[in-house]
Amino acid sequence: MIDQVRHPLAARLFAREVGGIDARGAAEHRRRLLDGVAGHVLEIGAGTGISFADYPAAVTALVAAEPEPYLRGLAQDAARRAPVPVTVIDAPAEQLPLPDDAFDAAVAARVLCSVHDLGRALAELSRVVRPGGELRFYEHVVSDRPPRARAQRALDLIWPHLAGGCHTSRDTTRAIIAAGFEIERSERFHFRPTPLAAPTSTYVLGLARRR
Repeated sequence: MIDQVRHPLAARLFAREVGGIDARGAAEHRRRLLDGVAGHVLEIGAGTGISFADYPAAVTALVAAEPEPYLRGLAQDAARRAPVPVTVIDAPAEQLPLPDDAFDAAVAARVLCSVHDLGRALAELSRVVRPGGELRFYEHVVSDRPPRARAQRALDLIWPHLAGGCHTSRDTTRAIIAAGFEIERSERFHFRPTPLAAPTSTYVLGLARRR
């Protein structure tokens, strides 16, 4: 079992800063991430629910999993204003109380860095997304520059304890493939919305499909 997710300080700091990060470019990244998504959709680590307003009308139902209590309350408020039907649930990505093959698409946006067990979380996404269904991902990842990657791995000895479980050096694209998805498109880019975000400034945005 995964322990209950509680990061009260990190959650409040995230909620306070997320609007500014959006204004500096994250909102546009998220709109690109969600462009064309349709059907029955799952979003893990929904946070404050800031993404809900960007889901297109082709989404018939959205299940949003958020295990952190403070953020989940904000997501529930956002769900009431969303343009698509949203159900917010209390669940970590590693233990989704959802049936197999239930979703046309899953969305992971700036969350896989901080899940307790990356492989297990992606295995759960593979389980609940139907064969041929989509995984939309927007994540900061390990750098492809070896000196920087070594620095990230060293930083991860302390960074997760300071940043609500966030890891700077995860090779998320490789983990997505290992979980049974095929990458259809993926773009790497640099995004540094604040000076403190330097260790987490290498991003990937893309679409994978369940084999």
